[in-house]
Amino acid sequence: MRAAYLGKWFKTVTFQQQTIQTHPNGVTDTTTWYEALKSPDRLRIDFGDPKNGNGVVYTADSLYVVRSGKVTRTAASGNPFLPFVAGVYDQPLETTLRQIQPYKFDLSKLYTTTWEGRPTYVAGSLSASDTTSPQFWIDQERLIVVRMIVPLNPATPADVADIRLEDYRPVAGGWLAVLVEIMHGGQVIQKEQYSDWRGNVELPADFFVAAKWSDVPHWHH
Repeated sequence: MRAAYLGKWFKTVTFQQQTIQTHPNGVTDTTTWYEALKSPDRLRIDFGDPKNGNGVVYTADSLYVVRSGKVTRTAASGNPFLPFVAGVYDQPLETTLRQIQPYKFDLSKLYTTTWEGRPTYVAGSLSASDTTSPQFWIDQERLIVVRMIVPLNPATPADVADIRLEDYRPVAGGWLAVLVEIMHGGQVIQKEQYSDWRGNVELPADFFVAAKWSDVPHWHH
């Protein structure tokens, strides 16, 4: 993956996201998020109008929660997507392996199958009947992740989500899945639909510094 795209993958990407969350009681909430990713390991999400100052900053191993422009909480739990949608293409392999270690992928296990009609590598499992082991699925031709079975919180490794990354579009030398579904217990608990995506956007140097959340202009304005 790294060899195929090194020096070619986008350095930043921004997009607007419609987020539909389904709660255990069946009630759904639809909100708009504004997201910016900086390779290899930064993701900022503004929840609702960026002027309100609410959101999060993720790294591959940390989380910063911001409310009204101020950091209110930090946690040593990163975003499992970052190493797969950005980091693997733009950093040493050893760094990527270290970042995904908390999710307990058994990289000695590998098989091939098809997904959505396309040849696919599966790492972390030996059988399609295994739907609980942490694993990631890679499109063989495009070398992009199309499915992940992973604990969203490494502290609860048995509680896995099935994440589908779909409708990939070419963006600034890389690929962006503009439809993401997160499933838990066989039900879609979060559906994400992207729009207005742009690659290699110039962003302020401190845009991903949580402590300076409101000090820099937002790309959406």
